[in-house]
Order: sequence, then C-alpha cells, then structure tokens
Amino acid sequence: LFTTHSSPLALPRSLFTAHFSPLTVHSSPPSPPHPRHASSDPSRLLMANTRDIRRLAFQGLYQLDARPDEDADRVLDSTATDDDEGHKTDFSPADRRKAFALAKGAFAERSAADAFMLETAPTWPSYRQAAVDRAILRLAHYEMTRTDTPPKVVVNEAIELAKVFSTDKSAAFVNGLLDKLLKTLRKDEPEAPGAEAPAPGNSDAPPLP
Repeated sequence: LFTTHSSPLALPRSLFTAHFSPLTVHSSPPSPPHPRHASSDPSRLLMANTRDIRRLAFQGLYQLDARPDEDADRVLDSTATDDDEGHKTDFSPADRRKAFALAKGAFAERSAADAFMLETAPTWPSYRQAAVDRAILRLAHYEMTRTDTPPKVVVNEAIELAKVFSTDKSAAFVNGLLDKLLKTLRKDEPEAPGAEAPAPGNSDAPPLP
C-alpha cells in the first residue's frame, strides 16, 4: 500500500489531482462526516477502543475546523459516530472527552501540520484539500509528532479513516503525505545506545539500525 519517494518534494502530482475542493459558505454548521453506506439502526452506548477514540477525535477536529468559533461543548455533542458496519453508536462522556482532547490538541497544532504538508506537496496547501482529508492529515501529524502512538500505526489508521470517510483516491493522497512524514521521523530518531560502526573494510559487518 505504501509508496516510496526519493524526496519530500517529489510526490507524483497525480496523487493530488483529485482533491480540489472550492471554498463554500455554509448557511448552517455542517454535520460531522460519517462512513459511507451507514445505516439508521438505533443508537447504543459502547465502550470505546483506541480506534473509536481516534474516529471521534477526527470528527471533533473536522467540526472545530468548520466551526472554530462554536462553543466547545456543542462541538463535542456533535461527535456521535457509526461503527464499521454503519450502525449508529454513542460512547461514554469520559471517552468523548478523551477524544475531544486529542482533537483540540491537533487543532492547536494545525499550523505545524499544514506547514509540513505544504513543504511536502506545495501544489496542495491545506486550503485546497478536501475538509475530510485535511482533518485526517492534521490529526495524524499531531499523533505522529506529539504522542507516544507508534507512527506506523497512526499512518495505517489514517489510511483507514480516509477509506471509510472519504474516497480511495483520498487514501492514496493521505498515504503519500504521511509516508514522507514517517520517513522524516525515522531519519531523526537517535541512534540506539551502544551501536557501533562496522570496522573499516569489513563488508560483512551489519548496518547500523
């Protein structure tokens, strides 16, 4: 699924050609994004797992982006979601607060996320991205750079969010950008303690981690 690129500025333009979203003015606040093909089964209270928390955070971040001046509690109240089968669900207040804290963190750090995306794909600044894709990317950037969640896990989860809430082309778009961030983070990782360079001329020596 992952693609490799030789330079952060060398992503194929084709990854970014299907995501132009003209600016629109909403007469009323937009609803949070929901999975495609969701059903209308009655709501039921569930215990949230890590994926549920991330999904709620994504929806909260989407709402914060669309309604930056809205009261935070109202935004939180709008983040009911659907499970993978499309059934309506809801989660405990504690789970929702945890998800919304993640969303607020990503929203506060959105400038850093947008700057990285602009450097990586200069023809696709954040304002040209689809709102759903932008929220997924901002959340993933925040998790990868500001939390203890393994970055590779975050990338895979972001791709899944794009598949569920957006399009297959969006999944490729998200994958291409976050793959660059993943490589940047790995390059910046400190060398493991005690690692030693191979002896000069010893071609059989194992490479450094």
